[in-house]
Amino acid sequence: MKSPDKTLLPTSATPWSETPSHSHRLLNAFDSKSLRAWIYQCLLGLLIVTFSYWLYANVVENLRSQNIATGFGFLDHTAQFEIGEKLIAFTPRDSYLRALGVGLLNTLYVTLCGIVLATLLGFSVGIARVSRNWLLARLAGGYIEMMRNIPVILQVIFWSVVIRNLPSPRDAIELGSLGFLTNRGLSFSIPAAHHGWLWTGIALLAAVLISLILNRVARYLRENAGRSLPTGRLTLLALIGLPLLVWWLSGAPAELDRPILRGFNFRGGFTVSPEFTALLLGIALYSSAFIAEIVRAGIQSIPKCQLEAARALSFSPWHMMRHIIIPQAMRVIVPPLTSQYVSLSKNSSIAVVVGYPELANISNTLMNQTGQALEVIAIMMVVYLTVSIVTSLLMNLFNRAVAIKER
Repeated sequence: MKSPDKTLLPTSATPWSETPSHSHRLLNAFDSKSLRAWIYQCLLGLLIVTFSYWLYANVVENLRSQNIATGFGFLDHTAQFEIGEKLIAFTPRDSYLRALGVGLLNTLYVTLCGIVLATLLGFSVGIARVSRNWLLARLAGGYIEMMRNIPVILQVIFWSVVIRNLPSPRDAIELGSLGFLTNRGLSFSIPAAHHGWLWTGIALLAAVLISLILNRVARYLRENAGRSLPTGRLTLLALIGLPLLVWWLSGAPAELDRPILRGFNFRGGFTVSPEFTALLLGIALYSSAFIAEIVRAGIQSIPKCQLEAARALSFSPWHMMRHIIIPQAMRVIVPPLTSQYVSLSKNSSIAVVVGYPELANISNTLMNQTGQALEVIAIMMVVYLTVSIVTSLLMNLFNRAVAIKER
């Protein structure tokens, strides 16, 4: 039986299944992983913004219902309290904003001092930890285990109690010509005001800059021309010779401002307060234990064959550490070292337990006087976040400088 003829469709008419509709094209586009990822991120961002706005509106409404004013206008009001330790001038007639500035500078000051002290101690103990001297290595290991397993707040309180139990200023412990140690702090002599010291300081900064340039030039000559420069001697000459020359040319000022007992305390010179000392020792010793372990790990990451080759070439332990071990270990040391610096900056907030007037301590005073707890806490969060980000950024730049560059 003959099948009936099939009617051919015109070429312009195609079945609906062969013509992708608009919805079909959307479904095909949604199959793209990158598009789905963007959509999910946009939805998540919208959800976060919506939740944040709801939370903000809810807080503002609750504060208004309790007749609590909001905003940062209170920062212009008079502080009406004194700050015992400050790096800039401050009186009770100044504003709350300036009080926060004083606290911020104190925070940065103790953080910077803590980073320097913790780094010096950490590197020293870390190098001692891998020493061939059995006693030195065990002492370093005991220091690390003790310091990192005692909470930092207990260490700060411990040093505060120790300092408070020192003799009074009338029975001060005399440190020779350096100064006096009492329960009011460490008082020591400083150079008397003279324009020569200013020029000497400028010369020292110039010497540091010259040393950095010399090291750059020496590295370039070593890598491209195979020549070496005695950078160690030249750097030492610049750092010592140039400031001494400027000091001598400016009149060789040698007068000292010495601390003198007047009444119940010392006057003159420079005094490090007990609160600052306790906080600095607590956070620096605690962080130095972790830095020491980081340094130990970095040193032990160097292949032993390189150390054996250096010994075969009669390298001294000092030259091995300076030219072979530390330069290569820095690429392992710097990333976790950044975390320790950030943690140290945040640990400075426990100064409130010993009364050192840093940002957290002054912020507590502001909250008690103004009742603007939400705004003050927001300021603290922004400040500590900024300090942490800047610290990480600077350490990342340093990490790029010490990283081994592939050819």
